[in-house]
Amino acid sequence: MTSEDHGSGRRKGALIGAGPGLPLGLLLGAAVTHALGRYGVELSLPVGSLVAFTLVAVVCSLLAAVTTARRASRLNVLRAPQYE
Repeated sequence: MTSEDHGSGRRKGALIGAGPGLPLGLLLGAAVTHALGRYGVELSLPVGSLVAFTLVAVVCSLLAAVTTARRASRLNVLRAPQYE
């Protein structure tokens, strides 16, 4: 594998981790808002905050993936089973 392959996998992992939460949260929020609509509750989408939190989630998952991958790359595969 080339280094480009590894980078692509990290980005995909970050997007898979951050991707489902946003649409699910929006759907749940819309459903609750619809259910509470008779009480005057309205849906408000803070787009700037949603984008910022999504970017923070992607960056955090990338950092976690990179640090774990670097630690694993330094591990001697012949001695690793001794620690389990």
